[in-house]
Amino acid sequence: MVVSRRPQALGGGCRGALGSLLLLAFTATLSAARILASPDCGKPQQLNRVVGGQDSADAEWPWVVSIQKNGTHHCAGSLLTSRWVVTAAHCFKGHLNRPSLFSVLLGAWQLENPGPRSQKVGIAWALPHPRYSWKEGDRADIALVRLEHPIQFSERVLPICLPDSSVDFPPRTNCWIAGWGSISEGVPLPYPQTLQKLKVPIIHSDICSRLYWRGVGQEAITEDMMCAGYLEGERDACLGDSGGPLMCRVEGAWLLAGIISWGEGCAERNRPGVYTSLAAHRSWVERIVQGAQFRGRSWGGGAGRAKGEGSGAAPLA
Repeated sequence: MVVSRRPQALGGGCRGALGSLLLLAFTATLSAARILASPDCGKPQQLNRVVGGQDSADAEWPWVVSIQKNGTHHCAGSLLTSRWVVTAAHCFKGHLNRPSLFSVLLGAWQLENPGPRSQKVGIAWALPHPRYSWKEGDRADIALVRLEHPIQFSERVLPICLPDSSVDFPPRTNCWIAGWGSISEGVPLPYPQTLQKLKVPIIHSDICSRLYWRGVGQEAITEDMMCAGYLEGERDACLGDSGGPLMCRVEGAWLLAGIISWGEGCAERNRPGVYTSLAAHRSWVERIVQGAQFRGRSWGGGAGRAKGEGSGAAPLA
């Protein structure tokens, strides 16, 4: 730390210098306490970026977690508070009553080299949305994961914001997804399994509904789903990315717009990725997750708030 030298006050001597050091130490302690206790959501605390590549930068997405099954990456998720992660419900299909099979790895950039500052914690339980039916591509594909104990926040481990009622994500909004999933069908992410990122535009719901049309009364795209990606294919989420975030930046903070849910194949033409909309399940999440932070448009009362403490559709996991 570089400290500017200031003229000594009369009679200051060592006592004045000691006082300055104590003040600096106290200030540093307060800053650390803010990170550990209640950091701002959606704001990474590092500046470096990889421009134009597929690899993300270390600590670029500090809320993205790896949900592991028997010690192997299974799904992704997003950190909401020190005790809660949100992911896709289908990640726990067949194993909902066996939380001991699962753990959550936080603060890892490369799965094969998570580093000493990563954290691994068990799962106390997973709570799928009550409307989820465990059918592939079904509505309400969202689950809240309660961690066994609170994690410690750091530059690599921070929560993401949730959108409040003032926010919508219109078509062509550029957002981002991130995950450790396969780089194409049948091709896993190679060593050292660096977190990948991809910019994806929001697709109009009418267009997506037509693309996935299955006939009258068999709508694949329900009111709580949203689509993002490229109609020409080639760029998309894939196997192992399920549960990860669809993130959009609003007024300087990253908001969780959706959860990677399903798609037909990976990066197929006219088969964009389908996401569970957080806005559609906002009230359910808010009711359960104590301390989740909501952000929105400043003209819509979005200065930010936190709830008080207290068929053909193939899933991607």
